[in-house]
Amino acid sequence: MRRLVALTLSAAPACLLLAGAARAEVPAVVTDIPAVQSLVAQVMGELGTPAILLGQGGNAHSYQMKPSQARALQDAELIFWIGPEMTPWLDRAIEGVALSGKQVALLQAEGTFRQNYGDGAHDHEGEEHAGHDHDEHGHDEHGHDDHAGHDHDDHDHAHDDHADHDHGHDDHAHDDHDDHAGHDHDDHEGHSHTGTDPHAWLDPANAQVWLGVIAAELAAADPGNAATYSANAKAASKAVAALDAQIAATLAPVQGKPFVVFHDAYGYFAGHYGLDVAGTISLGDAAAPGAERLTEIRHLLEEEGAVCIFPEVQHNPKQVETLVEGTPVKLGGALDPAGTGLTYGPGLYAALLTTMAETLAGCLAE
Repeated sequence: MRRLVALTLSAAPACLLLAGAARAEVPAVVTDIPAVQSLVAQVMGELGTPAILLGQGGNAHSYQMKPSQARALQDAELIFWIGPEMTPWLDRAIEGVALSGKQVALLQAEGTFRQNYGDGAHDHEGEEHAGHDHDEHGHDEHGHDDHAGHDHDDHDHAHDDHADHDHGHDDHAHDDHDDHAGHDHDDHEGHSHTGTDPHAWLDPANAQVWLGVIAAELAAADPGNAATYSANAKAASKAVAALDAQIAATLAPVQGKPFVVFHDAYGYFAGHYGLDVAGTISLGDAAAPGAERLTEIRHLLEEEGAVCIFPEVQHNPKQVETLVEGTPVKLGGALDPAGTGLTYGPGLYAALLTTMAETLAGCLAE
């Protein structure tokens, strides 16, 4: 009996080493914005925590990374990001460091629905939205009425690349980021709201596509945990389908009611749910609207029947409050399309879309 115990104890370190080796296969993952980090976190589950570059309160289009973040980017096995259209600062960082891993631009992933800025405006006839590049999105196969049936087996492509270990938030704690919320606005001045609209995560059908892509990339980097990534992605896809149905029910009573937003970030959301974005205050994220633009918006509010106007987090609401004075337009709550004001983690994606839907409906339905 004593010998058996000794053998069992002597085998324990070997078992621990094997377990450690299995954990080490989980790739170090870096993400750009909260929605992407949330989706990747759902797919990784308990295997690891993807790091996020954009700090809470930060501007997704204009951000300055810290040295520790640049090192994490350089050491990452996988980098999931929207693409240079959304985060040009990350595009420059990727070009400026010797990456050891693979970067995956989700906006370019097969099956992603892409549209141009303005395509979602005045789009409260669902049939119109169906014409925007839907062959790329795969909406022919999973249109707005049947997202729940979207199967991620369709996206289990055989991707090849890298592996390593669980990469957490140690160097990227949210309180580290607070001092960067207003950084590098000069970097953002060139951001133009023309061409492809990168805010594609606001269409939940894209989130479902991306969950499959993320799972396939993680499985290629870490074959030993492929089944876990696939199962997590399928569970997350079902949750997104349920979320989609819930939000559709919330917004159905306010379809077609025109409203004004701060900047042109809501085309995917509006198109998907049949909402009518009548106009935007700012033509871009960085520059404050000039007097001529404010006059145009004032006319829109007074003459075109806008029901509500919505300010945005990170931007002073006083300008919006001034615009609605003396008009019948109601002032809605601040919208947060990037989710930088929410708690980061796997639950953020659902919180982002739910909060946006409830904020819109809360004003438009009154």
